[in-house]
Amino acid sequence: MSLKNKLKIAIIGATGYTGLDLVLMLSRHPRVIIKNLCASKNLGKDITYFDKRIKKQLPKISSIKNINWNNIDLVFLSAPNGEAHKIIKKTFYKYKQLKYIDLSSDFRIKDPKIYSKFYKKKHGAIKLIKKSIYSISEFNKNKILNYRIISNPGCYPTSIQLPLIPLIKKKLIYLKDITIDSKSGYSGAGKNFKRIFKHKNLYKSTFAYSPNSHRHMSEIDQEFMKYSKQKINYSFNPHLLPTFRGILSSIYLKVNKKSSAKIIRNELLKFYKNSKFIKILKLNSALGSGNVLNTNNCEISVCQTNVKDKIVIFSAIDNLIKGASGQAIQNMNLTFKFPETLGLK
Repeated sequence: MSLKNKLKIAIIGATGYTGLDLVLMLSRHPRVIIKNLCASKNLGKDITYFDKRIKKQLPKISSIKNINWNNIDLVFLSAPNGEAHKIIKKTFYKYKQLKYIDLSSDFRIKDPKIYSKFYKKKHGAIKLIKKSIYSISEFNKNKILNYRIISNPGCYPTSIQLPLIPLIKKKLIYLKDITIDSKSGYSGAGKNFKRIFKHKNLYKSTFAYSPNSHRHMSEIDQEFMKYSKQKINYSFNPHLLPTFRGILSSIYLKVNKKSSAKIIRNELLKFYKNSKFIKILKLNSALGSGNVLNTNNCEISVCQTNVKDKIVIFSAIDNLIKGASGQAIQNMNLTFKFPETLGLK
């Protein structure tokens, strides 16, 4: 494919954990050419200084000021929360060819007051929120074409919504007393995770945190309401594991009279029959995050419990890929009508 026909992209926040996975996968993607790798520190360094997995010769780390926006088709924003909306606000109306995939929280929450409550920041581009789409790829394959700003979901919400949204739509579960127990590798907190998590034996222990106020609850609430049209009563308990990447969510549900573990599994099989990245395991299968690491896959297992009418659904993803950079590339593929799996196999 000629260089003229390739997407010209910039990556802002290229040296974080998510940014580096983005660079790695996009450097191998046959339909893109990376024009800019941007960060606020280590300007002038080669990207291989941060990640030896990247073999392709790419532009050196530079400031956002060096981007020629007229020569960019798509920008990935893997910047800290509160930065993306500033950049998009400055460029959205001036450079109308530009599309954006934002991996931060800035356009996930549709109500700016809720955004401010959970993220302790005032949203600086409220008018652009309506021009953005929150996109779990499997739910937005056609809608995504109508938007220039694509908001990539959070990692925990991705692992939770993929198994639950099809069941909520089909009214196969009770919407009260849902318990969601999620465990993540420490990379989900970014490179400054040691400033956030200061508990003893960080690399040797499991740690429960934010039992009633995790930021992602605002995102989960919003998306549940979109499909249920009513408040869903659930508890969400995140845990940090002494491992670098991966998420395992255990979701405890009560099935209604027209449902069962077998029916729920069959509904998920039906819903995801054309989804390349969603793997529905056999009924009552044990599940860990090991199979999905370094992939864009989500594995789901529906299991009966020892309590009548109660089931548990296990959902496993790689938080840095399906929960971040991989889904961002999947959204890019959908936006530009590339094969959905391109660059992600």
